[in-house]
Amino acid sequence: MVSQWVYLVIAIVPSVILHEVAHGYVANYFGDDTAKRAGRLTLNPLAHIDPFGTVLLPLIMIFTVHFAFGYAKPVPVNTAKLRNPRTQALYVSLAGPFVNIVLSAAGWIVCHFAITSVGGQLEITNLVLFNVGFYFGIINMFLAIFNLLPIPPLDGSAIIERLIPRSKIPAYYHFRARAMPFMFLAVLGLFYFTNLGTNVFNDLQNWWLNTL
Repeated sequence: MVSQWVYLVIAIVPSVILHEVAHGYVANYFGDDTAKRAGRLTLNPLAHIDPFGTVLLPLIMIFTVHFAFGYAKPVPVNTAKLRNPRTQALYVSLAGPFVNIVLSAAGWIVCHFAITSVGGQLEITNLVLFNVGFYFGIINMFLAIFNLLPIPPLDGSAIIERLIPRSKIPAYYHFRARAMPFMFLAVLGLFYFTNLGTNVFNDLQNWWLNTL
C-alpha cells in the first residue's frame, strides 16, 4: 500500500516547480530575463529548493500539526525590465496559479482514466493511477486558491496592486516592503495554529470526489 505522503510528494514537487517556472517564463516573454540568467527556467528541483520553506517548514508542520505547508524559492523578477510593467507584472504573478489550475484539470482527467463503469456503478480499476491524479488535482487546486489570496507576497496581491492609482504606487510599495514580513508570518501562523489548511484540504477532497 503506497503511503499518502508518497502521493503528496509526487504531486507537490512538480506542481511547485512548474508554478515558479511559469512566473519566470512569462516574465522572460515580456522582456525580463532575470530568472533566465539566474538559471531558474529549469525543471531541476535543486534550483528551486529553499532550505527553510521547502524542507524544514514542511517537516516541522508534518510532525506537529500533521499538515504540510511550504514554498519553493521564489523566481526573481525585475518588473522594471517588462515592456509594460504595470499590466505585465499582473500577468507574471497570475501565471503560477493559472498553471496550477491547468495541472489540476489534468489530474481530474487522469482520475477518469482510472475509473470504469461496471453495471451502472463507477469503480476504480487502477488505484495507483487514480491516487496520482487525485492528489495531483487537489494539491494544484489548493496551491491556486492559496496563492490567489490578496496578501503580499502571494500572487493575488498583484490584483490589488493593479487597481491602485498610479500616483499611489510608490506609497503602496513602501507599505508593502515594511509590512510583507509580518503578513507572511501571519499567514504561516494561521496555518500553524489553526486547522484551516486541513479543513480546506478536506473540503477540496470532498468536492473533487463529488465532481468525479
